[in-house]
Amino acid sequence: MVPIMIGYLALGVLAGTLAGVFGVGGGLIIVPALVFAFGMQGVDSSVAMHLAIGTSLATIVVTGASSTWGHMKKGSVKYGWFLALLPGLMLGAIVGVFVAGNLTSGLLGTLFGLFVTLVAGKMALGRGPKPGTVAPGRLAMGVAGGVIGAVSALFGIGGGTLTIPWLSRAGARMTEAVGTSAACGLPIAIFGALTFMAVGWGNPALPSWSTGFVSWPALVGIVLTSVPFARLGVRLAHVLPAHILRLAFATLLAGVGLRFLL
Repeated sequence: MVPIMIGYLALGVLAGTLAGVFGVGGGLIIVPALVFAFGMQGVDSSVAMHLAIGTSLATIVVTGASSTWGHMKKGSVKYGWFLALLPGLMLGAIVGVFVAGNLTSGLLGTLFGLFVTLVAGKMALGRGPKPGTVAPGRLAMGVAGGVIGAVSALFGIGGGTLTIPWLSRAGARMTEAVGTSAACGLPIAIFGALTFMAVGWGNPALPSWSTGFVSWPALVGIVLTSVPFARLGVRLAHVLPAHILRLAFATLLAGVGLRFLL
């Protein structure tokens, strides 16, 4: 257990630093790293992908709460838009987990690889969200929340890659889009992680110290180091060249995506 926990602590360092440097949720790093770690531990391949995604969402509950509190203190959360998105986010997260639960680990891994490759392509091209001026109505916000929640829970991410462009098109300033996106990631993570626990409950292929599709040793190890090192990543982001950072991370994600696709 000691070498395993050291590995999870190191993963938290990596995920937190990269998340802070590149401004994305740690799920894009944590999920593939956990799949690799679980494989090294001999975790059954039929549950490894689901366990990685469920555990990633559980870590986002803690890291997302810290991030959301910071944005709230700075006044960068638009509560009206958050509340309009909230029902869709919660329902979508639950639906996304049930979709994942009905997919094989191999197919889920392929879909994750496709998603990560698309994100990498977007980052490499430098495509930012197009700003808008008119906020959508509550129905459009609810539908958008459902899509964001489902996709995010399906792949174990906080949803910033989807939420920030949507809010920007709705007329939010970038600081508001980022802050409100952080708040949106919290209900996605909570409902997603709890549903992954329920869906995986009693699965005989799961390793020890797991509650459904959430691994507690991985959760504790990653959370302990990812939060402080995310702050280090933010500092590094302000001193390193932005375009080089973007291309470096896009290259990393492309490699991860291709690894899942091949």
